[in-house]
Amino acid sequence: MGFIKRLLDKFRRDYDEYDEEEWEEEESSREIDFDNREQRDDYVKNCLEKIADATKELENLNFEYNMVTSYLKDMEEIEALPPEESEQLKDCAKRVSLLQERKTDFIGRPRRITDEKYRTVERMEDEIEEAFTKITEAENYQELIRKDLSRLEGEKHAYLYRKNEVMRLISDTKGMTIICVTALGLCALLLMFLQFFLEMDTKPGYLLTAFVAAVVITLIYVKHMDARKELRRVETGINKIILLQNKVKIRYVNNTNLLEYLYMKYGVNSAKELTEMWESYKLEKEEREKFRRAELDLDYSEQELLQTLKCYQIQDPAIWLHQTEAILDSKEMVEIRHNLIIRRQSLRRRMDYNRDVVAGTSQRDIKALVERYPKYAKEIMKTVEEYEQKFNA
Repeated sequence: MGFIKRLLDKFRRDYDEYDEEEWEEEESSREIDFDNREQRDDYVKNCLEKIADATKELENLNFEYNMVTSYLKDMEEIEALPPEESEQLKDCAKRVSLLQERKTDFIGRPRRITDEKYRTVERMEDEIEEAFTKITEAENYQELIRKDLSRLEGEKHAYLYRKNEVMRLISDTKGMTIICVTALGLCALLLMFLQFFLEMDTKPGYLLTAFVAAVVITLIYVKHMDARKELRRVETGINKIILLQNKVKIRYVNNTNLLEYLYMKYGVNSAKELTEMWESYKLEKEEREKFRRAELDLDYSEQELLQTLKCYQIQDPAIWLHQTEAILDSKEMVEIRHNLIIRRQSLRRRMDYNRDVVAGTSQRDIKALVERYPKYAKEIMKTVEEYEQKFNA
């Protein structure tokens, strides 16, 4: 977890620069009350979780990125061959290509699957089950994320509705207080009128008015304070939901990008389509294997091509058995390279997004929190260290 370790080291360097005597409290400009320890811890932990998620995503992306880069390096090795060796390789590739064409012509029947899709699945045959699992999990996770977002939005609206109700209640209690004070004043004036002008005994009236006023004002005060507490609770709930929404939205973006990449990589639009393509491929392959066993020359030529490629230090020579057109035709090579570059660019964008946007923003947010509230720096550092220990456990 390099991000978290670098973040912790950076915090320690920055933390040493502060003088405790110069610490001053700043008023928070966000809706989150950073003087509230629970809200502050939730905020820091949320940032650390986003950094951890981004780091895990980067590890997976780096593996895929290195694999694509390896394919591109193989292409460079083939294109950089001396003329004689290049011609030798093309002769091997040409023999393989011709035998493959004869095989296709012999079959001469309506295809269960197009040649392009067949080659696509064939190149990724070993990982097709893993691909189906990845796409299925990503699609299911996408649906769960949508439900979570919908649920969180519903809860947010419910809290906002409750907040409006509480604020109206607070306003009502203020109005009731004014009414009570006004009524108390009128009663006092009336009692004074009866006492001084009509010479009536108004002492019981004063006592009754004072008692009723005390009870009513006490009830209004209790109701007002309860409403204030409820307002703080509701606002805390709204802040927590917003933090969760931001976290879920980041996961939604990452999962959407993952789905788009998987669809592009495997040339499908859904897991169902991949399953149908896989089933068609298996039937097609079974029929082709019957003819393949009768074509020993094809097998021999393919082995010869593999040995030739191995001599040229090609990292994954087996894949070129199904890409002989690229060896023979520079346009085909350019097209395959173009597709690989697009895949690598897509991976790079996702890597940059997780490193710079998700992890970078979270790092800056925590650092800004330390700089803005230096009196909580030790506590924030402790939270970061505890999270690192928990994550590395």
